[in-house]
Amino acid sequence: SYSFLDNLWLYGVGTFVVLWTLGWLYRDSLEVENIKEKYVFVTGCDSGFGNLLCKRLDRRGFRVIAGCLTEKGADDLKRATGPYLKTVLLDVTSTASIQKAMEYTKQEVGDNGLWGIVNNAGRSLPMGPSEWMRLEDYTSTLKVNMMGVIEMTLTFLPLIKQAQGRIVNVASVLGRVAANGGGYCISKFAVESFSDCLRRDIHYFGIKVCIIEPGFFKTAVTSLDPIERELHRLWNQLTPEVKASYGDKYLDKYIQIQRLIMNASCDSDLSKVTNCMEHALVSSYPRTRYSAGWDAKFGWIPLSYMPSCVIDIGLKLVMPRPAKSV
Repeated sequence: SYSFLDNLWLYGVGTFVVLWTLGWLYRDSLEVENIKEKYVFVTGCDSGFGNLLCKRLDRRGFRVIAGCLTEKGADDLKRATGPYLKTVLLDVTSTASIQKAMEYTKQEVGDNGLWGIVNNAGRSLPMGPSEWMRLEDYTSTLKVNMMGVIEMTLTFLPLIKQAQGRIVNVASVLGRVAANGGGYCISKFAVESFSDCLRRDIHYFGIKVCIIEPGFFKTAVTSLDPIERELHRLWNQLTPEVKASYGDKYLDKYIQIQRLIMNASCDSDLSKVTNCMEHALVSSYPRTRYSAGWDAKFGWIPLSYMPSCVIDIGLKLVMPRPAKSV
């Protein structure tokens, strides 16, 4: 009897945890109704996450409007989907292109408004040591990943407000841990910040803002050939003094590390990401953040909560050392 009373608080805590978990799982499983009447706009649909997401949403009955950068990407997607999916050519770095896409969408959705926008379009290159970059190397990435997301969101916001819908922004685990030089990490940190500010500002209107934080996946963003070409380009534009400070063997060592990381960590199952995007659009109670991929859940995200010195030491152990380091 004494033992039971002594451990009563443990039983109470255990019961509370079990009931809370079951309640959370039930709430997380609830879905919105009338999917076939809801319109979703997705950017970056030529390939990768956006392409797969459009196919999945189309099969579920959503009225999908896919923003593609190229005619070929749009044609290929139309051939692989049903008659309700529409495509529009979209360059998220062009105000005119965004405005044209919005006007087309406005005509399509009519009084329904736009249930969801998925800001998926992005680019990763160039990535490399910060000293190797020029200003245009940063701006080329920021224009797509940061300004593109902001301008798309603000332009389409009246349509989303009309439907009390969803804004789904694709960030990255590298928006939580800055592991590369160049514009990519900076842009993804910006997406995280913009999304948090936006969520806190517009939740009064029934709009949900969700952030997708994928780990490393096999897409055009992580393809090794373009990464290596860009690293060679960056190296070739350096002054002889800067090259000498790194040493002749530094570039080859850096590329070898990139190959090792990409080959070891990139997941080929893109559905781990599109499942998160889909849940953000169909769930009655979407999550604020979705971590996609085992490396994100058990590596990058926990790492982001650790002291900066832990990440600094880890990268110092992994990355090559310049020839004239002190």
